[in-house]
Amino acid sequence: MSAPLRLMAVHAHPDDESSKGAATMARYVAEGVDVLVCTLTGGERGSILNPKMDRPEILENIAEVRRLEMERAREILGVQQRFMGFVDSGLPEDENEALPEGCFAVQPIEVASEGLVAAVREFRPHVILTYDDDGGYPHPDHIMTNRVSVEAFEAAGDPDRYPGTGEPWQPLKLYYHMGFTKDRFEALHEAMNARGIGSPYADWISRWEDRPQKWPVTTRVPCGDYFEVRDEALLAHATQVDPDGFWFVCPRDLQREIWPTEDYHLARSLVDVELPENDLFTGIHADTVSPACH
Repeated sequence: MSAPLRLMAVHAHPDDESSKGAATMARYVAEGVDVLVCTLTGGERGSILNPKMDRPEILENIAEVRRLEMERAREILGVQQRFMGFVDSGLPEDENEALPEGCFAVQPIEVASEGLVAAVREFRPHVILTYDDDGGYPHPDHIMTNRVSVEAFEAAGDPDRYPGTGEPWQPLKLYYHMGFTKDRFEALHEAMNARGIGSPYADWISRWEDRPQKWPVTTRVPCGDYFEVRDEALLAHATQVDPDGFWFVCPRDLQREIWPTEDYHLARSLVDVELPENDLFTGIHADTVSPACH
């Protein structure tokens, strides 16, 4: 039997895996791909965004609550998951505000990347998903997640770098999440208005006017059949996701009709591909890859 393909998704906090690329992961799990989510921080400084969960006993135990939420989302998506052990940096209200001492975003790049390099060498992914160099949005942990993901992609295959973290392994493709694009939200906005159900996206669309899209979409993965799994995983993060809020306003059937893909930018590739793609594993063949180390 051929070895399974392997996909690693690198995220900053619990819940990020469910809001970015969750339907993609669920689809690949269903197709027999091994998927590992690496969550770099515990989300300890995340705000409670669901009014129903804004209770003293939740806030007092937020780190443990978020770990339990992550476990539930992991089960729903069918993926493996591991925490990388760093402390959430929080989102400063002022860009000049100093970040907390010892948090993830202030770590030296070699310190922040070492555990992820070790995870890459152990899991041996063929493809890695992460954020772009702006973090998708300017949260310091998201920006640092891009930096350590790129570092791990480039260093894990080099036997002279990060000694003591396992046998070298070179991933073949690195992608940036491109799910929050102006084109996507304009299409959904117009479709919702045409259907007469109203759209909440006008404000989001206006924000893109002064922030042009930096990275082109190269890869659109059809995964509309897994939007329900995505939404169930999102709801598992009850402290972060309001079931009556923004995430669930657009009906799933309309999403499947108008925009049935999750979208990515191919940032690095060591295999020949023709763009655009509709599969993260284009150019990678299961019968020619090595099995994972155990």
